[in-house]
Amino acid sequence: MLKLQLPTDPQWVKNVVEGNIEEILTDHAYCEQKAASNAITLIIQNPEMNDLVQEMALLVQEEMDHFKRVHDIILQRGYVLGKERKDDYVGELVKFMKKGGSRSQQRVDRLLFSAMIEARSCERFKVLSENINDAQLSDFYYELMVSEATHYATFIRLARKYADGIDVDTRWAEYLAYEAEVIKNYGKRETIHG
Repeated sequence: MLKLQLPTDPQWVKNVVEGNIEEILTDHAYCEQKAASNAITLIIQNPEMNDLVQEMALLVQEEMDHFKRVHDIILQRGYVLGKERKDDYVGELVKFMKKGGSRSQQRVDRLLFSAMIEARSCERFKVLSENINDAQLSDFYYELMVSEATHYATFIRLARKYADGIDVDTRWAEYLAYEAEVIKNYGKRETIHG
């Protein structure tokens, strides 16, 4: 379904994640907050599109619920939410977004950018759910994997709906190829995308 070209090595969980749970949880919390902010940006950029606004409003609520749930786990474990981290992976995807062009082109690219982040997050949550030696986190990441898959599908569907003659499948294939090159540099740090 996701068509990601380079899967995450499950050893990332054993070699990086399990020794850095507090760091991973903090990074994850901020990923959820940034996903909510991205949905708000889509609302601000497209206020006249009632259905898009409604779907993004629901997504904001869900992402902030996820943020709170991650924060709850942080507190349960006696950790503290650390400072926000820069997400270099997302920064590299931002560079691939088309600058200029029509509003439709910008909208479609923003939706595909969003779909890509959700797709990779979904894939990472799957790897976490299947490989982490922590029953609570395994169940949690399985649940979030399903949610991220739904978000990915929503962004792809909206990109197609608002394509206005743009070849979404071709642009998505370009995103997949670009992301495959980008992700080669990640999977070694104690972050969801790193």
